[in-house]
Amino acid sequence: MASKDKESRVAQMGYWEEQLKQRLALLAEKGVASEKITKDTEIKKLRAKMRETRDRLGAIEEKEKKLEEMDKARAEKAAMPKKSKKKKKEEEPSAESKRQQKKKKKKSKD
Repeated sequence: MASKDKESRVAQMGYWEEQLKQRLALLAEKGVASEKITKDTEIKKLRAKMRETRDRLGAIEEKEKKLEEMDKARAEKAAMPKKSKKKKKEEEPSAESKRQQKKKKKKSKD
C-alpha cells in the first residue's frame, strides 16, 4: 500500500499544496474578495486534504519512532549477559519426593 509510505504522503502533500496555490492564483486573478476565497469549496477541500495528509505523516513518524525505540530495547536486551539455567534435579540431588519420603516412613514403622 503506497499511501502508507512516508515518501508517497510527502509527494501527496506537495501535490495538494500545488493545487491550492493554483486555485488561489486563479481566484486572485478573477479578483475575488478574500472573504469569498476562504469560503470557496475547492479551497476547503484542498485544505482538508492537506490536513489529512499532514496528520497521516505525523502518525507515520510516530510509528517510526516507536520502531526505533523497540530496536534499541532489543539491542540492549541482546547485549545483556545470559543467565545459565540450572535444572532442579541438579540443584538438589539429595531432596526426595514426598512419595519417597512416605515410603521410607512406612518402612521404618514396619
